[in-house]
Amino acid sequence: MKTVTVYGPGCKRCETTEAMVKEAALRLGIPVAVEKVTDARSIAMAGVMSTPGISVDGKLVHAGGLPDAAKLDGWLRA
Repeated sequence: MKTVTVYGPGCKRCETTEAMVKEAALRLGIPVAVEKVTDARSIAMAGVMSTPGISVDGKLVHAGGLPDAAKLDGWLRA
């Protein structure tokens, strides 16, 4: 099971990013545990300078804006 963390203050883009992760995992048949981090200090400590941010299994793969769907699929498959 992959652990995916979505970093963001809870804005609409952050919620959309979380939904995109869940939908992609379901479509690909990849089991994921999605965590949300909304604390500004924790977000900064993770190295996210622009939200939303995404990490997969502890590796930061995206920061700022909605992720590209094809890239998201690739991150989940890796």
